Amino acid sequence: MEKTTVTLNDVCEAARRIKPYVIRTPLMRGRTMDKVLGCKVYLKPEMLQVTGAFKMRGAMNKILSLSQEERDRGIICSSSGNHGQACALAGNITGTHVVVVLPEDAPHVKIDKARELGAEVVLGPRIYKERWKMVRELQEKNGYTMAHGYEDYTVMAGQGTIGLEILEDLPYVDTVFVPVGGGGLIAGVATAIKEINPKVRIIGVQAKASDGYVQSRKAGRRVEVECFPSLADGLGCRAPGENPYPICEKYVDEFVSVTEEDIKEAAKLVAAEAKLIAEPSSCVGIAAVLGGEVKVEQHENAAFILTSGNWDIDAIGKILNNEHVDGRL
Repeated sequence: MEKTTVTLNDVCEAARRIKPYVIRTPLMRGRTMDKVLGCKVYLKPEMLQVTGAFKMRGAMNKILSLSQEERDRGIICSSSGNHGQACALAGNITGTHVVVVLPEDAPHVKIDKARELGAEVVLGPRIYKERWKMVRELQEKNGYTMAHGYEDYTVMAGQGTIGLEILEDLPYVDTVFVPVGGGGLIAGVATAIKEINPKVRIIGVQAKASDGYVQSRKAGRRVEVECFPSLADGLGCRAPGENPYPICEKYVDEFVSVTEEDIKEAAKLVAAEAKLIAEPSSCVGIAAVLGGEVKVEQHENAAFILTSGNWDIDAIGKILNNEHVDGRL
């Protein structure tokens, strides 16, 4: 039977399935950040995860959930970033053929990295809709299984294991801040946490430059927005994902968006106080508190998911030195 949502049981199964292959990242106490943010700070550093991002959880769960026949046929995905690398490595580990479709003008480092991890790289159009048409044609022609970065419920369940770990390490957590792009991460995390403890507040955070979920929540329906370059380039969201959207409407308490300036300040704070290299997309939750978009209390236990650290190290250095850095679309 085809899945129509993600459940707590799915997330628990995913945790069991991927345990031998992923890192159980710590929940770090950020005491030196308490005074600045005005709450008790906890950080979930997924840049310490395999491939440097949370995406390995979902990719690994997807491949391990397939039948041997499906693995023999292979999987296909389209991603110029963390999801593609995660699928490539998960395929390498399990002996599964992985096809990663990248934009033809993607940086050579991303193309080379996917190949190094064992994936077959196919170059397609930069325009998203045209590239996905190509992906679908390749899927149908070769019998590949699709591993979508945020529409796939099995991928969502893998990402949701972050929520389980937060509750295991901090059962009395009050608020969890989750960066939001397509919505697969927050759909999985919110399902896991709310099904166990509905009192926990779940806040989804986007860049103002690309805030499809924020505007959809205001409109009361899925809407499409115009996107602009942002330092949080990993959170592009012209419109909410079709499958994550109803899950988020059920479980996510609030969606907020943050400015580029607050994103920069948040990245600097994480580097200075937590000693972590976090890409700007990871830091939007902290930016939401710094910029006053979300109110917190001194006694509040707030967990911030830092999603990844795969960003140009020179650009991060410029941010720390208060130099200008252009956003990316």
